[in-house]
Amino acid sequence: MSFSRPIQLNNTVLGAGKEPLVCTPLVGTDEAAVLRELAVILPKRPDLLEWRVDFFAAIADTERVVALAQAIRQQAGDIPLLFTRRSTREGGQPIPLDEDAVLALYAAVCRSGAVALCDYELSAGEAHFARAVALARETGVCLVASFHNFHETPPAEALVAKFAAMQAAGADVVKIAVMPQSPRDVLTLLDATLTARETLSVPVISMAMGGYGAVSRLCGWVFGSSVSFAVGEQSSAPGQVPVEDVNRVVDVLQRAIAGR
Repeated sequence: MSFSRPIQLNNTVLGAGKEPLVCTPLVGTDEAAVLRELAVILPKRPDLLEWRVDFFAAIADTERVVALAQAIRQQAGDIPLLFTRRSTREGGQPIPLDEDAVLALYAAVCRSGAVALCDYELSAGEAHFARAVALARETGVCLVASFHNFHETPPAEALVAKFAAMQAAGADVVKIAVMPQSPRDVLTLLDATLTARETLSVPVISMAMGGYGAVSRLCGWVFGSSVSFAVGEQSSAPGQVPVEDVNRVVDVLQRAIAGR
């Protein structure tokens, strides 16, 4: 499996080479909490960091958000930072910003040079998503289009269509997270991931959430998911596995697949 556009992020390549990249979330509510999390996570050497800014109580203060993004970037060294506001409609925290204000915040953060990637939901609507695409092109920040369903797992055909719609809308990376109600739903997600990986020209990220979904976080990369989100200190979604456990399982599977 390969595609034409692997993405260089500092010294890390997304979509080719080492897979999966392991990403750990930062979910603190203030600067001190986020920096404490960061101090715990950095010795574990994740490949990526994600700052879930919807957990940050001062999200409406753009200067504080930019300053903290820059502090994270400075301490993280060459570990790329993914900037994410998850909306309440897709499982995020309530925030006092409308969508235009969210995009203004993204613009300030992306233009600051502190982040390598930003996550923006396709469900924000065509006009807002087009603005996110334009911002990514202007700043050189990698745009991750995302879709989350916390209730069920749609059919594989619908998931593949959603991946394709994200690519068509201008995303650099496409990401889907679903909630399985059975082990078969996890197979559905992995099947859709493999199809998307084989047919799209951008990197694919997928995960099933919850208990059953932990399987996808450990072996989804075998089916084409470029990133696995793992717990550094605190979880940002149901079913996340500690980064140490992900690394151990991935190492075992990589050696087995390579015949070592």
